[in-house]
Amino acid sequence: MNRVLASYIVFDLLFLATGALLLSAAISQNDDRNPPTKTNVARKMILSLCPLKAAFVNGVFIVFAFLLSLPGLALPTSRMWLWLHGWLVAFCITFTLALGVDVWLRTLKTRSNLSALWGKQTPEIRGLLQETFKCCGYMDSSPFQPNSVCPDSLKAATMPGCVWAFSNYANKYLAMIFTASFGIVALDVVLLLGISMVLKQRREQKRYRVIDEKNGFGSI
Repeated sequence: MNRVLASYIVFDLLFLATGALLLSAAISQNDDRNPPTKTNVARKMILSLCPLKAAFVNGVFIVFAFLLSLPGLALPTSRMWLWLHGWLVAFCITFTLALGVDVWLRTLKTRSNLSALWGKQTPEIRGLLQETFKCCGYMDSSPFQPNSVCPDSLKAATMPGCVWAFSNYANKYLAMIFTASFGIVALDVVLLLGISMVLKQRREQKRYRVIDEKNGFGSI
């Protein structure tokens, strides 16, 4: 196995891993067997702002694109399967880039998004968020959810609102997500370059075979 093909296989497997990552993230967020707790409630709320359904669809396309590469690897002289694989990888690059840009745009209006999201939560969820960020209420302590952090209005009045800590956490988490998306795009671009190099190599091998056949040396 030559280095070009070996490098292509490595990046193709990494490509599959990114698809599995997107699928697992989308599925785990919608898994009702993982109820909100103090340790995951903020993350689950922030992920609800992300395009998880689109991420799941993108993960399916990535896995399908990987499967298209297998016939191309099994047939060492075939270029059609790799050509199809390359076009689908290009589509996945565009899809993943769009998802990353979408998440990045959401960071520009984090507080307004979180304010609307906070208003939709149950008292139990608000209480968990107050315990997580050691705060009372959203903008301030009026209103707040009574719990161990905010047992009464006097104590709540001395505590900051959750908007500051919650929005800072959300911005960092969303930044991690869109940075990871752009990292996946970079990896996919390298894979696309690898596909083009393998296609070029196989095209040259075919040309040499034709020349050898014309010279009477037979097929290599």
